[in-house]
Amino acid sequence: MVIAGARPNFVKVAALLHACRELEVRACLVHTGQHYDKDLSDVFFDQLEIPRPDHSLGVGSGSHAGQTARIMAAFEPVLLAERPRAVVVVGDVNSTLACSLVASKAVYPDGTRPFLVHVEAGLRSFDRTMPEETNRVVTDHVSDLLLVSEPSGEANLIREGIDPDKVRLVGNVMIDTLRRLEGRARQTRAAEDLGLAGKRFGLVTLHRPSNVDKAESLGPLIRALERIGQEMPLLLAAHPRTGQAMERQGLALAQPGPEWAEKGGLARSGPLPYLDFIGLMARAAIVLTDSGGIQEETTALGVPCLTLRPNTERPVTVDQGTNILVTRTEEIIPSFRKVMSGPRPGRVPDKWDGRAALRAVRAILDRLEKN
Repeated sequence: MVIAGARPNFVKVAALLHACRELEVRACLVHTGQHYDKDLSDVFFDQLEIPRPDHSLGVGSGSHAGQTARIMAAFEPVLLAERPRAVVVVGDVNSTLACSLVASKAVYPDGTRPFLVHVEAGLRSFDRTMPEETNRVVTDHVSDLLLVSEPSGEANLIREGIDPDKVRLVGNVMIDTLRRLEGRARQTRAAEDLGLAGKRFGLVTLHRPSNVDKAESLGPLIRALERIGQEMPLLLAAHPRTGQAMERQGLALAQPGPEWAEKGGLARSGPLPYLDFIGLMARAAIVLTDSGGIQEETTALGVPCLTLRPNTERPVTVDQGTNILVTRTEEIIPSFRKVMSGPRPGRVPDKWDGRAALRAVRAILDRLEKN
């Protein structure tokens, strides 16, 4: 049983389900409904070639406590009805934590219990103000098998006292999906439709509460991005929470399109379908983001990335990849100019080769046989 709740989860789940099909392993998909965009859901499933969920819990948004509680209450009867041998959770969203807690406590009528697997385990920002950090730590410590994407994950888990026999470095399943669909992504017409074909442009995403929820954070960020927009067109593919915050704060931006691309500046769109976004990212001169997954995707694509956060739970993207942390707003413009004036940095980390999900599923099967 594979769990997904938020949009980034589905990129990882797509790779795992594809590997299950290749290895002829039965898998069912549970969509908690933590994030649901009716305009993007169908196209997202179609583009990622994910079957429709076997179970949709439809929990919706809410506070961390309320959402986590609703997911737990909705997931428990599904788990007990299906009785899977293994429950696989990915990433660090509330759905990951909630389903991990339920699975770790569950006991079937015959006295057996599900085997809990965390994919993308061991990542740490060491910033407990991030809700995702709590989700990661708790999930890791109740899981039976921890599949990590980079060496730092392995080191973090061992340092926290987790049995090394539970830990496997399998690589990055998110990059599996990118490699499988990269050719199709590069053929999309998003750049042409926006007037960006043949132009140098940048791509922006923002969604972290520390960046977007307060006017004293978001306002200066937008002004710095507008300055960069005077040097090359910047497209902000706005997360819904970012769009709502901008509207509350009266931060209006241009609409994307050929006229904007010719003139330059900072424009705002809504969230983009996966293939369009990857196609634009592959063509971009630079990406500015506070997303964890985009740090990884830019590293795999060899595109310079400025991460607008004081820390990262994915240090391999800084050590070996294209990622540069920008810890203060006043550093954004100098960092942008430094990157644009130099050679493209980075290399692709070990095991980010498009086969991580196969290694993950094989590791799960191996542990199930031993139990």
